[in-house]
Amino acid sequence: MKAAVIYHPGGPEQLVIEERAIPTAPAGWVLVKVRAFGLNRSELMTRKGMSPGIQFPRVLGIECVGEVEQDPSGEWSAGQKVAAFMGGMGRVFDGGYAEYAILPKEVLYAFESHLSWDVLGAIPEMFQTVYGSLHLALKMAKGDSLLVRGGTSSVGMLAIQLAKRQGLTVTATTRKEEKRAALLKNGADNVLIDDGHLAAQAKSLQAGGFDKVLELVGTATLKDSLQCAAPGGIVCMTGILSEQWSVPDFAPMDFIPSAVSLTIYSSGQIRIAANSFQQFIRDVESGDIRLSIGGIFTLEEIVAAHRLMDSNMANGKIVVLPQH
Repeated sequence: MKAAVIYHPGGPEQLVIEERAIPTAPAGWVLVKVRAFGLNRSELMTRKGMSPGIQFPRVLGIECVGEVEQDPSGEWSAGQKVAAFMGGMGRVFDGGYAEYAILPKEVLYAFESHLSWDVLGAIPEMFQTVYGSLHLALKMAKGDSLLVRGGTSSVGMLAIQLAKRQGLTVTATTRKEEKRAALLKNGADNVLIDDGHLAAQAKSLQAGGFDKVLELVGTATLKDSLQCAAPGGIVCMTGILSEQWSVPDFAPMDFIPSAVSLTIYSSGQIRIAANSFQQFIRDVESGDIRLSIGGIFTLEEIVAAHRLMDSNMANGKIVVLPQH
């Protein structure tokens, strides 16, 4: 089988395609034929050597979709469609950047769908992240005002749609004026051009501040995002588009406004129920949810795919199809 392997941290060119033997699944694990996988910013950070505790060489990839090839226990049948994400994929053990992957059962979701693999490949981690951020962390409710900071990311675009379906008023941000129309077409009620200092803009638009704020840029703008929230509001930091893990000299009493709650959502800590995942796929099939796909590549084009992710020009989820 072919796999994209990284031996040393660095740029996209550090990802090399090599031939490997198809692995054998041990007890408690399943051999999956990988049909598609999406790229994630956390993989970019791992590739750059910014993820703590990663040992190289490694096959990256925190998610994939495909079909069961072999389950030693017989619990999963050959050909069953499955999605997998997180749980140590691409970090503790080799992940989805390959034609086959052995994965622990606890990271697998069985599903049914007639969608093509390139569409299915965009779903797992993006859905898990958005659903968990909005429902579990932000506890969104009809009538809430929501600010999505980093609205043109694939997670941001999906968050706007799901929030609008729940009856929220949604304001999204972008750094580029030319992306305003795309955000409005995606369902945003308002768009703010983000220069790194949104608080004044936000409060002139939403008097008193927003009920909920989804922070996708990360620690670089988190303090400013907290200032955009109303007293009693919630700010959830989910994304790290800025590629900065920590807040230097963090002083909580100065950093967090009174009566504003700060939380995070990490799909590695809380998993969404399988029936919610299946329902989301049905919503995509029916056209009720539109996915933003920013590029489709083969495994041999993994370097080009990572270069596109580096450029921040994809305007949607980047998907790779390992099988020809």
